[in-house]
Amino acid sequence: MTLTTAEADKLLADNFAPWVQALGLSAVETGERHAVLRLPWSDRLAREGGGLSGQAMMAAADTACVVAVSAARGGFGPMTTVQQSTSFQRAVVGQDVLVLARVTKLGRRIAFLDATLTAEDAEEPAAHATAVYALG
Repeated sequence: MTLTTAEADKLLADNFAPWVQALGLSAVETGERHAVLRLPWSDRLAREGGGLSGQAMMAAADTACVVAVSAARGGFGPMTTVQQSTSFQRAVVGQDVLVLARVTKLGRRIAFLDATLTAEDAEEPAAHATAVYALG
């Protein structure tokens, strides 16, 4: 049983620190082994030069991965980020970002994921992340 987008939004509201909630993330889509979150554009998240900060994109990818693991497990449970690696491929300026997180392997104690971050109207990704989570 996967999460609905409403359940994913509740998970975001109930389980993340206030600074993560301040990113304004919302669930766009959930499935058996994936989740798509929207990171809305905000001038507050822009760095010098006007591009969306890498820190905001990494936090959004990490959060989307937690939602994807929760969808795959049928609900939220304790987990810890063990590793995250992010490659930034192009700047995002003035656009929302869609974050697609996919579970590539789900074990009893560990999960592996890929996340792709794409500006809403773009064809090419702005960033790609891989992540590993220890599951409680």
